[in-house]
Amino acid sequence: MPNPDIRILHIDNNHPLLWEQLEQAGFQNEADFTSSKAEIETKIQHYHGIVIRSRFKIDKDFLDKATNLKFIARVGAGLESIDCDYAEAKGIQLIAAPEGNRNAVGEHALGMLLSVMNKLNRADRLVREGKWIREGNRGYELEGKTVGIIGYGNMGKAFAKKLRGFDVAVLCYDILPNVGDSNAQQVSLSALQAQADVLSLHIPWTPETDKMVDSDFINAFTKPFWFINTSRGKNVVTDDLVAALESGKVLGAGLDVLEYEKLSFENLFIDSEKPKAFEYLLQAENVLLTPHIAGWTFESHEKMAQTIANKIIQLYEQN
Repeated sequence: MPNPDIRILHIDNNHPLLWEQLEQAGFQNEADFTSSKAEIETKIQHYHGIVIRSRFKIDKDFLDKATNLKFIARVGAGLESIDCDYAEAKGIQLIAAPEGNRNAVGEHALGMLLSVMNKLNRADRLVREGKWIREGNRGYELEGKTVGIIGYGNMGKAFAKKLRGFDVAVLCYDILPNVGDSNAQQVSLSALQAQADVLSLHIPWTPETDKMVDSDFINAFTKPFWFINTSRGKNVVTDDLVAALESGKVLGAGLDVLEYEKLSFENLFIDSEKPKAFEYLLQAENVLLTPHIAGWTFESHEKMAQTIANKIIQLYEQN
């Protein structure tokens, strides 16, 4: 049973079951959803754990002030808002919940792919405008295509599982060896680029993946392809993606994330000026845009909270 003196600060609102289960397990919950980062830094030394989503970055300055912090729990899949190396060097446990929204991401990626290939967003808009255009909205079938997945962890595996109902070949590439399974054959990046008709990204944002999808990367694909990104916007050079859409190298794109997002994911633009490439995406009929909601279902909201609660409780049961 956790010591009731273990204080956890929640700085983002989450599903109520997280608070309730931690309270039932004996933790002392406290919330502060409004104070600035600087204000929270003045009191963070009093807490043993912090629960966040993406309100602000947990950097070295913050961690240096968090002298009693034992864990940081992020109710989400990625940890890029945390200086992970510095936190781990201080013995702070990092907890995330990729298991909680992997199914949601897999379903969203599949929905985007089918919509883009079949021009559903364009067809819907034209019908609403009173234009009954059949030939101009002729789509493509997924059957017989080769789908390439880059990043074969929780999200990539979930997407591959959704593809089992289709007559497709599924290839995956990952920096880790031996992650392929019955749903996807692991291949080299060059082999994936040689064969894929579809590319779906399921990778974190790291120094290695920053701006990974650029013109050289895109042009290394043998065939024109459809592109789905439900990972992170900064994995893609948007100017290069737009050039590929204009040339026909990329046949269509489903983008749940954009290069221009703020780190908090709650607002779109880092500054007020709309980039030219984004203006193109807004007008392109073969582009489908959603506001970073692939993992944001009603079910995943609860599942991520449950995952975090389980991991925090387990952390103290082991100690």
